[in-house]
Amino acid sequence: MNLLLDTHVALWAITDDSRLPEHAKVLILASKTRVWVSAASIWEITIKYALGRGDMPVSGREALEYFRDAGYFLLDIEAEHAAAVADLDNHHQDPFDRILIAQALTEPMRLMTRDATVARYSDTIIKI
Repeated sequence: MNLLLDTHVALWAITDDSRLPEHAKVLILASKTRVWVSAASIWEITIKYALGRGDMPVSGREALEYFRDAGYFLLDIEAEHAAAVADLDNHHQDPFDRILIAQALTEPMRLMTRDATVARYSDTIIKI
C-alpha cells in the first residue's frame, strides 16, 4: 500500500509521539507499506516552525532529514496535483490539507490523517 501521511501524522511518526495510535504505527511499519511524505508537509512544517508554532517540534530541514532516515519516500507537488484541488468539495479550506487530499486522490494513495474533515473527502482516507 502507498500511504501518504498528513503533516501531523508524519511528525508524530518521526518523534514517536504518544498521539499516534498503535493501529497507525502498525500500518506505517508494515512491510508492504510504502510511506510517503509530501513536499507540502515539509513546506507547512517550515512555515509554522518559523512562526514559533508549538505544534511543530522540529524545523523543516530537521523533519526532512528524519523522514529520509526513516526511509519515507518524498512526494513532489506536480501540476496535476495543483489542478486537482479545483475538483475538491469545500469541506476544508486549509491549503496544505487540500493539496495533500488532491495528491492522494490523484496518485492514488491512502492518506492517513487525524482530521475528520479531511476524511470526508474519500473512503480511501484513513482517519486515525
